[in-house]
Amino acid sequence: MPHAEALPIAAPSLTAVLFGLSGCLVDFGARARHHDSLSTQHTDATPGALDSLHSLQRQQIPCAWLDELSPALSLTLSASLPSWVKPTQHSATINPWPAPNACWQALMSMNVDRLDGCVLVSGEPRLLQSGLNAGLWTIGLASCGSLCGLAPDEWLALTQKEREQRRGKATMQLFGLGVHSVIDHLGELDTCLADISLRRLKGEKP
Repeated sequence: MPHAEALPIAAPSLTAVLFGLSGCLVDFGARARHHDSLSTQHTDATPGALDSLHSLQRQQIPCAWLDELSPALSLTLSASLPSWVKPTQHSATINPWPAPNACWQALMSMNVDRLDGCVLVSGEPRLLQSGLNAGLWTIGLASCGSLCGLAPDEWLALTQKEREQRRGKATMQLFGLGVHSVIDHLGELDTCLADISLRRLKGEKP
């Protein structure tokens, strides 16, 4: 009798995704903490942010954001995000980044019962180190985080060569930190998350 063809094994779905707020979902360049007043550039969602959030919602993968900014500033920055994206606050004076506590607390507030399949996405090295210390998969953002540190209009004013140089330097710093993947911005997140799912299928651990 002919052998039945084995069905392909589906990659495991992700458990939860945590995002940094400043320099990730909003505030391209993570500039808000350095300014006395906020412009619309600070509160605008970064490229791909809203599409990424809605994609996770369709897949029923819980997500939340965290930051170490004051609650008032965080609330202002997050105004452009969907209301169903949960904010998680962690006192910056108690076990601050890069301690893992903020990530664990965020997952606990989402009622996530395991670390397996949990991902942190951020452009802030200290938060990414916190995610690594917490045992999460980590994705660093090269162009819109604090390592490049430019507002959208400043970024666009650069030449292509200047952008590539800054992006390349930030990428090297993020990989040097030990993150599992680096992308330019959240417009590339879906592909990166699919890659992490395949790496998990092959048995890789964060």
